[in-house]
Amino acid sequence: MDLSFLNNTKNLTAYQIEQKLNTLIRQNYHYGNLGAENKKLILDLIAKYKPAIIAGRGISSIEFRNENYRLYENRLKLKLSEKDLADIKEILSHFKK
Repeated sequence: MDLSFLNNTKNLTAYQIEQKLNTLIRQNYHYGNLGAENKKLILDLIAKYKPAIIAGRGISSIEFRNENYRLYENRLKLKLSEKDLADIKEILSHFKK
């Protein structure tokens, strides 16, 4: 899985991140199950933590765990499958410090 663009997120604009995430989901069969709502959710999470990523802190372990818990608790409302949750968790883990 080519998630190398995540390492350069602090140098990218929101539009560039969205384009790279769209390309990743389109070209990588592992993320083929992620729909438009899921992509928006991921982009919102990246935007939420972008200041910390730019500062070099990334997402702390506690923030990472809290986000995963929040997503799991709201999975029915957000219409997330177990596979969606696992994929989102994997993508977010690349921002974890």
